[in-house]
Amino acid sequence: MENRSSLLDIMDRAATIEALVIGDVMLDRFVYGRARRISPEAPIPILSITHQSQMPGGAGNVVRNIASLGGRAHLVSVVGDDAEGRELEALFNAHAAMTPHLVKSVGRPTTVKSRFVADGQQLLRSDHEATHQLQPKTAGNLLNTFHDVVTSADIIVLSDYAKGVLSDTVLRHIIAYANEKKIPVIADPKSRDFSRYRGVTLLTPNRKEMVEASGMPCDTNIEVEEAARKMIETAKIEAILVTRSEAGVSLITRTEAHHISAEAREVFDVSGAGDSVVAALTLAFAAGASLLDAARIANLAGGIAVSKSGTAAVTKAEIRQTLQAMEMGGVDAKVAPLESALERTRDWRSRGLKIGFTNGCFDLLHPGHISLIRQAKAECDRLIVGLNTDASIRRLKGEGRPVTHESARAIVLAGLADVNLVVPFDEDTPLRLIEAIRPDVLIKGADYTRETVVGADMVEAYGGRVFLAALEEGFSTTRTIQKMLGKS
Repeated sequence: MENRSSLLDIMDRAATIEALVIGDVMLDRFVYGRARRISPEAPIPILSITHQSQMPGGAGNVVRNIASLGGRAHLVSVVGDDAEGRELEALFNAHAAMTPHLVKSVGRPTTVKSRFVADGQQLLRSDHEATHQLQPKTAGNLLNTFHDVVTSADIIVLSDYAKGVLSDTVLRHIIAYANEKKIPVIADPKSRDFSRYRGVTLLTPNRKEMVEASGMPCDTNIEVEEAARKMIETAKIEAILVTRSEAGVSLITRTEAHHISAEAREVFDVSGAGDSVVAALTLAFAAGASLLDAARIANLAGGIAVSKSGTAAVTKAEIRQTLQAMEMGGVDAKVAPLESALERTRDWRSRGLKIGFTNGCFDLLHPGHISLIRQAKAECDRLIVGLNTDASIRRLKGEGRPVTHESARAIVLAGLADVNLVVPFDEDTPLRLIEAIRPDVLIKGADYTRETVVGADMVEAYGGRVFLAALEEGFSTTRTIQKMLGKS
């Protein structure tokens, strides 16, 4: 792989990039709850709703990912003259890096996809949409808007969800303009007819779309190459990036083929992962990366996206963390600030996973620490360890402590299989972390009582519990240090 520092440099240059995304925008709604009963009216589960979330989907999710990866994006699309369209506009306007240019159409509703999720499993998706081609007047307004915005664009993204915005006429006009002005174009297709995208710089079908367009199998690397080369020739496309889920991605040109393996991750939700791939690819390529290096970064973004719940936005910090973790064998990715930790806990909770929390200095890790962590993990699905920083330990234990720097302590803890996340904190107690994370289980050693555990009252008040782990006798960091210094 290209030197990872240079890949990070590429992503750092994303802040200078302005992308123009044109295509089908939609409102993605997620309704979460618990299903504990079957309806007496029909053999279906009753969803007891706990909370809801909504975000831009389709082309809007590409824009959201471009912004979260550090770039700036303009969106040109069509919405209905309805509450959902206004809601979408408000969501975009809340972020300075996302600028919507939404053409209103009286004859069609804003596309809304609603997903109902119970205990981490999707029960049902409902779609409210129109998929007919735009009326000539609306298409004209769309192209006028495109011309108003495109002059500042470094790259154009065609996000086609087959909802009617990217008609043949609109596609031909945009691609012809981009070719004339030498603006690169990345197209995410939904049509089986790839010739509709003739003239684009790169096409990004998934494996299923590649099979449907080429009429050829795409299970092996060789099969993907043969199918892609056929489409490059017949559709007059410069290059094709095929996203292949757990097999990673394949970049095919007329003369080269590169197959990039997926990074091993727990796959939870594939919603919007393709949009994350397109966004990362767009920014990296526009920032000066080769197609191959852009594909490598996009592959990392897709792997991060599928490990999240809902329509996911991947951040530049997550790309950076993943690249650094690859050098550390994955350990460094488990050390995170509170803000990143909260995003991960939201994902875990949406899957119905139980979160545990313990904390300590963990200076000179010993068998007593290992026993505590093992018992803690047995009480939950995901264990977060709050780690006192060096400054915090000095205030608590005096000068000369800690013996081991906080970065080394964090890496050692993160190297334990039972630890899912390490979150450093600078305060004397972990109360701020506990308030923010709201663990289901709060774990401390049995040398504490329930009354002396920081945060116990709060955790029990919202329905969590406190667990006191049995102590492994004979182990103490302080006594170990005293022996080393000859003081005992």
